[in-house]
Amino acid sequence: MFFPKRRFFLSLFLLRNVKLSVLLFNISTNYCTFGPVKLIIDIGNTVAKLVAFDGEEPVEEIKTSNDTLADLPAFTRKYHFTCGIVGSVIGIPAAVEEKLEGLSFPILHFTPDTPIPICNKYKSPETLGSDRLAAAVGASILKPEKDILIIDAGTCITYDVIDASRNYWGGNIAPGMQMRLHALHEYTVRLPLVQAEGEVPGLGYNTETAIRSGVLRGMKYEIEGYIKSMRAKYPHLLVFLTGGDKINFDTNIRNSIFADKFIVPRGLNKILDYNYDKIQ
Repeated sequence: MFFPKRRFFLSLFLLRNVKLSVLLFNISTNYCTFGPVKLIIDIGNTVAKLVAFDGEEPVEEIKTSNDTLADLPAFTRKYHFTCGIVGSVIGIPAAVEEKLEGLSFPILHFTPDTPIPICNKYKSPETLGSDRLAAAVGASILKPEKDILIIDAGTCITYDVIDASRNYWGGNIAPGMQMRLHALHEYTVRLPLVQAEGEVPGLGYNTETAIRSGVLRGMKYEIEGYIKSMRAKYPHLLVFLTGGDKINFDTNIRNSIFADKFIVPRGLNKILDYNYDKIQ
């Protein structure tokens, strides 16, 4: 036969600035395995993200349970990981720690004591969410020597600032979209739980549209207000938007915002590289 062991190697040039990698395709299992890559684990309040990085670029991202990392074993079989990092805003659940200890490559736990390539000015670093700090690192990589506001619209909306000298100054935390919708329902007697999808008029014409418009337009005006306020202090401010919630901005605001869903994983990847010699 042309392939006596039913296994062959192909070389692919991965698009979008991903490095040249070797692809192993096993016909019998249909698994695809790239050359040496790094595993980035970002555990959030609602889900966990597993991201494979080839150098400085993400290759693949999947979402899984934040309390067990149920899809971690299958994901680690797809790639030849050489090392990894885990950052968590909820701590490391026992089931997750057990899976991490069973990996065949070293994992760096991102903690307040982990060295980072920026200066953290936050006065209580032990209470700072790993995602916020990683996002600041990630934004500073993409736009070095710039004043940056990072807006992460997820379970909460966080606003964080890192200046052109790589000083992270902290930021603010506000309720996210779902938290606002649920709060109106759970902390009142008669207001219904409204879904985010639907019409968003300037003025609500019934209770459903009044709640939806109040939440979504309120978030929009809040974010635009933060951008305006920060630009008064940093005239050349750049703005990054990440997170799972979609927000419709006016054209002039939208054109001034960089959207990158990998801001936090990019930061964790950089922190891993920065500490590479400590985990070998």
